[in-house]
Amino acid sequence: MNYLDIVSVAASVPFTILGIMFFHFIVFSVVGIFCKKTYPETDKKNRYGIIIPARNEETVVAGLIESIRKNNYPQDRIEIFVIAHNCTDRTAEVARGLGATVYEYDNPAENTMGYAFRYLFSQIERDFGTQTFDGFLLLNADNILDRNYLSRINDAFAYYGGECVVTSFRNSKNFGANLISGLYGVYFAVGCRYESRGRTVTGCSTRVQGTGYLINSRLVRDGWPYVTLAEDWEFTADQIIRSNKIRYCDDAVFYDEQPTSLRIMWRQRVRWSRGHLIVFYTRIRDLLRGLFAKKTKNRGSLYDIFANVLPSTLFFLLLQVIQLVLFLIAPLVDENLTLKEVLFGSGGNFLTSSGLLFTWLRSGAVSYVTLVLSAVMIFALERKRIKNVSLPLKILVSLFWPLFLGIQFIIDVQALFSTHLGWKPIPHSDCTSFDALHAGEAEENKLGVG
Repeated sequence: MNYLDIVSVAASVPFTILGIMFFHFIVFSVVGIFCKKTYPETDKKNRYGIIIPARNEETVVAGLIESIRKNNYPQDRIEIFVIAHNCTDRTAEVARGLGATVYEYDNPAENTMGYAFRYLFSQIERDFGTQTFDGFLLLNADNILDRNYLSRINDAFAYYGGECVVTSFRNSKNFGANLISGLYGVYFAVGCRYESRGRTVTGCSTRVQGTGYLINSRLVRDGWPYVTLAEDWEFTADQIIRSNKIRYCDDAVFYDEQPTSLRIMWRQRVRWSRGHLIVFYTRIRDLLRGLFAKKTKNRGSLYDIFANVLPSTLFFLLLQVIQLVLFLIAPLVDENLTLKEVLFGSGGNFLTSSGLLFTWLRSGAVSYVTLVLSAVMIFALERKRIKNVSLPLKILVSLFWPLFLGIQFIIDVQALFSTHLGWKPIPHSDCTSFDALHAGEAEENKLGVG
């Protein structure tokens, strides 16, 4: 066995370990493709507070409130709360005009959504009492709810006796706007179909993704403590550490506005990545402690969220760099080797060469094709819910989907060194209405479609 063989074998060990660690993701995907957890309709209509953080959202907040009012759920069982957070526009005025209970909070130093939640829950406790509600539904101002959203998520909440956090299907109201919004739409559809569905069917806790989730009011009895760049990841990790389960309701659908520019997309994803690293730094010890504790009952869920919070892309990138360095110094260790042989192999054949560069290219090609097919499959599986997207755009999104995921390596490296990253609002301007999203449903129902 020569030097290159030794390096190849040694390098395969950590890559194999990483593959084994994340193999259960494939299991969740397969289960999510073929199986779905459904919930029986319940006559119990729980009382909910609907939480809407809004920063300069006067153009979209009315659409969300309208969709709530037009939901097939008793309006006397809901209370809409809007927190106008560091606003300089008419957000508060618009929301009040539509009957929402509005609180205004101006503090530029506390600018993450978590701070808005913390302040709002303190005001609800003062004026209403958080325990007068069975649960709270956390949304974003740019969301729009499907007409049966509240009924379906209430069915799931009641099914679990109100003891579980319930998250929902995150669709996109501007899916077909352009390539960037289309890629985002696939990103969230993949998270719901390939991850959350499988987790819930197999009994594993899933995770919340920023918006569209329902919590028991007991969880905010003492306020909302999550104020970093990734309050959703913090919340998820803590619930699973405390053995509280997070379940998914596929039939509760809401629509979210996605960024349409590369600049906004990059800025948002760097923020997400930095928040992810913060959760890794602050929760990894508790996750490991719970994972190896003898009395742990939710070991599978703990392991899954442990694997999720690991900065796996950074680990993978580090391993690749180490492998590259070890290969590049091969001619110094073995005088019979040349740099050309190390990179391209002795035969120079792309399909059979053991050279490092050709090996990486083959691996990349297989990954690219696999990811393209996964995007194509999402469009096929969710064809009834992904609407108003042209075939050319679907093809373009599918072809760029691997690149959308691949740039995460660069984003994670940037986030690693962005220690003073602040939160900036994502501009929302898509005024798609509740009626526009539901246009054509009556005709589809007549034809037996949908």
